[in-house]
Amino acid sequence: MELHASWVIEKNALSREWRFKNFRLALAFVNAVGAVAEELRHHPDVELGWGYARLKITTHDAGHTLTEKDYQLAQRIDQLS
Repeated sequence: MELHASWVIEKNALSREWRFKNFRLALAFVNAVGAVAEELRHHPDVELGWGYARLKITTHDAGHTLTEKDYQLAQRIDQLS
């Protein structure tokens, strides 16, 4: 499964950061991620601040390991940006 090159694997999680011109755009992106996460019933950890969003994806109920669900969510998120 191919993901954007900015995704990195850290501590059994996929992590990536996005930069935006302002908080409003970062928040809009996070809200779009939230809609995808709800659809897939798989939710990332989100860090949001002025001009940035960071996501961390891992499967909590599988002992914080990477599963197919994590890669599927990351692929869908890639389609947003």
